[in-house]
Amino acid sequence: MLDHFDWGRLYWYASAAQHNAAGVTVGRCVLNPGCGNPIHLHPNCEEVLHVLSGVIEHYIEGRGWMPMNAGDTITIEANIKHGARNVGADDAHLLICFSSANRQTIGE
Repeated sequence: MLDHFDWGRLYWYASAAQHNAAGVTVGRCVLNPGCGNPIHLHPNCEEVLHVLSGVIEHYIEGRGWMPMNAGDTITIEANIKHGARNVGADDAHLLICFSSANRQTIGE
């Protein structure tokens, strides 16, 4: 499953909607160079984000923007506003995993 946005793409590998997971959602976020996804939150799950390639800055409510490179991982608690922006010259690829098969998003 693929979702297209002005800022990039979301590829979904496992979730309840795809009928292949009961407890998690797993996907890949691709951020176009110079673009970022909207600041958002997940009220029903935490998110683990792992940078596969590229250079990003990630915003977490209460902490501000932090630089992240390939190999860096962060966990975002439920109900915390966050978002990523690509500050590199190439697409940034992020592995994203959620602690619910029915991930909810507010602000996306």
